[in-house]
Amino acid sequence: MADLKQQSLFSNIIVIFFSTMAMLSKHLLSTSIPLHLLPFSALLLVFLSPIQAFFYLQQWKPIFLFLFFCCIFLVFVLASKPPSVYLVDFSCFKPPSSCQVPLSRFIQHASAVESFDDQSVEFMARIVASSGISEETYLPPALLSFPPETHQREYVKEGEMILFPLMDDLLSKAQLSPRDIDILVVNCSAFCPCPSLSSIVVNKYSMRSDVKSFNLSGMGCSAGAIGIDLAQNLLKTSKNSYAVVISTEILSAGWYSGRERSKLLLNCLFRMGGAAVLLTNRKEASKSSKYRLITTLRTQTAFDDKAYLTAIREEDDDGKLGVTVSKGLVQAAREILSSHMPLHGSRILPLSEKLKHVLSIIGKKIKAKTGEIYMPSFKTAIQYFCLPTSGRALISEIGKGLKLDGGDVEASLMTLHRFGNQSSCSMWYELAYMEAKQRVKKGDKVSMLGMGTGPKCCSCVWECIRPVAVASNNNPWSDCVHLYPIQALLSSNSQP
Repeated sequence: MADLKQQSLFSNIIVIFFSTMAMLSKHLLSTSIPLHLLPFSALLLVFLSPIQAFFYLQQWKPIFLFLFFCCIFLVFVLASKPPSVYLVDFSCFKPPSSCQVPLSRFIQHASAVESFDDQSVEFMARIVASSGISEETYLPPALLSFPPETHQREYVKEGEMILFPLMDDLLSKAQLSPRDIDILVVNCSAFCPCPSLSSIVVNKYSMRSDVKSFNLSGMGCSAGAIGIDLAQNLLKTSKNSYAVVISTEILSAGWYSGRERSKLLLNCLFRMGGAAVLLTNRKEASKSSKYRLITTLRTQTAFDDKAYLTAIREEDDDGKLGVTVSKGLVQAAREILSSHMPLHGSRILPLSEKLKHVLSIIGKKIKAKTGEIYMPSFKTAIQYFCLPTSGRALISEIGKGLKLDGGDVEASLMTLHRFGNQSSCSMWYELAYMEAKQRVKKGDKVSMLGMGTGPKCCSCVWECIRPVAVASNNNPWSDCVHLYPIQALLSSNSQP
């Protein structure tokens, strides 16, 4: 009798469980849920109600009930797994040669600006000469005019000059129509027009009325990686979709014409560029795409006033708008990396590196803080790195923190030299450099790190899923990659 009561009690518990699951499925179907969960919810609704009655009529042994429950749980786990996100292809904007600005031309144009005094011109010339950028970087036509044209109409022209060729090239590579695109994300920090840049693209290409378009502004050099993170989250709720992420910076909108040296730095380092990336969650894309997105991570320290004020856009005493870059920027970057990278490492590092790190922390506590904490080597999980190109000092600082050598920061230094700091799109020029060098092989992992005002940090890890064939006519490095790397830059970066 006792055994029968136990079996009856267990059966009642199972019935209650399935009744709850049936009600849950009805709730899921009546609310907005990710599309990949819809089949599972329908399955519950169709099959669980008869199963309730079945258990009332049949007294199964507990072992069979347990096995059945395990099967249901396994189905739930498999059904709730989000689809993979693939990088089909990407395009980088190569400005025309008429936009090249060697140091002599830069000084000539800066000297013609009445608001700059001799000290300001001399300061900018010195910064450019020591910045690590070459004589072949680019500025938009508006800033090469006499005087520079910094007004709304020119901002829009510069945006169209970059955005439209990027879209044309990307759609051509993927052999897609603009109406095939389901999600559009455009990011630009300094310029936020009305209608937005994303609306300008939708209008130009007559995209569908239901395209999900987003415009990110004010997020600095991290916006490119943040755009990828946003697109990935949107693809989780949009089945069989294509997403385009476009990253650029409108330099004419961020040009500073005053005399404060902390605001003149951006005039010296930032250069013209843009990148467009095509993502998808279609299963068939796994055979034709270049990369698969492994993980993304976002952190920020905007809650800290000192870090928050290290780079901020504000007016000077004469009412001229510019971005103030303080001396504490490198320290702020060091602090946000110290909080970001442990979280990032916990997702991608092998178990051996994690154990070494944990044991070193325990050892330090036991030895009364006399021991050293082991810093994991990210090179055990990542083959290639795309770092922020905000300057040689920052590249060197990040490289030391991640225990990277000259070869690991080569792409970052060469991109800074050839194209300058292109803000949120620089990391795609770095990946294009590696592809032009034919270094990325199937199975390799590439880490992209974006750091921007706030400060905020966002990282993306990609896995190469097929051999990458580089076409000579659509890579920004195609005409000059044979000249790189420049050993002098690598040597100077490795010096303490």
